[in-house]
Amino acid sequence: MTQDLFTFLDREYKVIGGSSQIRFYPAVIDRGEGAYLYDISGRRYLDFNASWAVANTGYGHPKIVEAAIETYRKISSLSYTTFSHKSIVELAEKLLELTPDGDKKKVLFGHSGSDANDGVFKLVPYHMRRPRLISFIGSYHGQTMGSYSLSGHKAQSKIIGFPNIVKVPYPYGYRCPFKGIESQKECEEACIDFLENYILKTIAPPETVAGIITEPIQSDGGDIVPTPNFLKELRRIADENNMLLIVDEVKVGVGRTGRFYAFEHSNIKPDVIVLGKPLASGLPISVIILPSEIADNHDVMHLFTLAPHPMIATAAIKTIEVIFEEKLIDNAAEIGEYLLRKLQDLKNRHEIIGDVRGRGLIIGVEIVKDKKSRKPSAKDTAKIVYRAWELGLITAYTGLYSNVIELTPPLIINKERADEALNILSQAIEDVEEGKVSDEKIKRFVGW
Repeated sequence: MTQDLFTFLDREYKVIGGSSQIRFYPAVIDRGEGAYLYDISGRRYLDFNASWAVANTGYGHPKIVEAAIETYRKISSLSYTTFSHKSIVELAEKLLELTPDGDKKKVLFGHSGSDANDGVFKLVPYHMRRPRLISFIGSYHGQTMGSYSLSGHKAQSKIIGFPNIVKVPYPYGYRCPFKGIESQKECEEACIDFLENYILKTIAPPETVAGIITEPIQSDGGDIVPTPNFLKELRRIADENNMLLIVDEVKVGVGRTGRFYAFEHSNIKPDVIVLGKPLASGLPISVIILPSEIADNHDVMHLFTLAPHPMIATAAIKTIEVIFEEKLIDNAAEIGEYLLRKLQDLKNRHEIIGDVRGRGLIIGVEIVKDKKSRKPSAKDTAKIVYRAWELGLITAYTGLYSNVIELTPPLIINKERADEALNILSQAIEDVEEGKVSDEKIKRFVGW
């Protein structure tokens, strides 16, 4: 079975470039159903990656599929730049109803989180007549040049982006960039102080800064979960310096954290919100929700021939309906809390689990050489993820040091599926600790 997968990957390698791939195991997927994926040999996997937090409603939800197909039958192609459509307007209305101060905002659509954050890169400085934006080390905002420049992830450090971005430390309590600090709260205080009393008073005077862009949970940076006070402090700094606060919810929005928007945990109102990945249950769409006066600025265009397609807008409307009708936000909070408790127990039993953190159904398990040194163990992380795949569980790893196993299952999972995943993950960790996974197995799969 595994040989067939490798044979297919060899075929793929001959025709598709590796720059578009992040691979952790030889997975060649044929179909998905609910919370499960099936490969070309028919083997089933419990999916705790959800295609990088895209499949919030699971795979193939019938209400979403049927609605999308019906719209496509009616209109197979339409350029929204020139022609309006009912489903697109209804989606914008629905999103603004869910957004604080939605009556003062408008929506711009795109294909991905990358182009949405690229829109932020263009529109916010232009509107504010200030050249700079502040982002965070470890952040991941996309792959277009503007969003790439906003990002601060190690994997995006080889190409130099635009020079108007000032990157500051994100409060990573377990590995605080400020020496001698080990608590999340104290690390946040140090990061806020550094931004407010050093950066803004030296290399980035407030009158040159248009806005601050942040992730409510820094996912690809290692699933780092700040306290609710962190966003409140960023909101304060933005208000006091006439800047905009931009919140990137591409990965953690649409119910994943136990709220529709992750920033709701902090009880703040961002100026700009970016959505993407899960909004249309797997179909490509992105959204910038921003003040009307910026959205209506015709001097700078942010448009795409096919964004959004009416079929995709319909799928997004149905996705939102399903999330609320099936109480998937409440389920994310409940099952997420259950998983965190169980993973804390697992941490207490294994020396190589240094930290467990999360909110709702985005959880990070940080793998280390040992708890005392906290030295990152990227190789063990890769082996655990590979072994879990062999045992039937799809996961992936993230982090600045490639040592955080990320769990982002579909929001439809129950305790039975959670226990199934926990049992497999526990077995994978034990097998790696006992030396049962060779270096050779992971040699081809470099991940991040």
